[in-house]
Amino acid sequence: PQRPPIPPPLAPIVKDIEACRLCPLAATRKNAVPGQGALQPDIMFVGEGPGADEDAQGLAFVGRAGQLLTKMIAAMGYTREQVFIGNIVKCRPPGNRVPEPNEMACCLPYLKRQIAIIRPKLIVCLGATAARGLVQETIPIGKARGSWREFEGIPVMLTFHPAYLLRDGSKKREAWADLKAVLARLGKKLPAAG
Repeated sequence: PQRPPIPPPLAPIVKDIEACRLCPLAATRKNAVPGQGALQPDIMFVGEGPGADEDAQGLAFVGRAGQLLTKMIAAMGYTREQVFIGNIVKCRPPGNRVPEPNEMACCLPYLKRQIAIIRPKLIVCLGATAARGLVQETIPIGKARGSWREFEGIPVMLTFHPAYLLRDGSKKREAWADLKAVLARLGKKLPAAG
């Protein structure tokens, strides 16, 4: 996919992310992955960090997990362009390891600046790292999923990461229940099954 145009209010943050050298991840990245999508969307999805495909393209969630996320978004009645998709860290951790606390701490101010401009009605944290990074969740995601938290007044739903759902398809039903709760909170009806 082509990199979509950056909404002007986000351009300064993207520039800062692309110039960032605050943590060791900058040294090994091909591309920073600031995230992409709509301003003032109903939903912002926050994942862990870029993988190999994302690092190569500079886009969030474009690999296999991203394809599943696209299907999840479509099942909710949205397109990728109508939501915002980003990550806790903006550069790929080597070998797709979990980002270190110091790497997350260096990157989090960018995400907070983005959220302040994007102003989503609701945030969905995809997986344990996103939940830990954004709302300091300490409960394992298997127990915490399906529950609401809050970030600076914005409701936050915790659910599984699509990569985890690819490994354990039996959890898809629980993740779908979480996304249905998101739609209910937004006052949206489920789209009619195609």
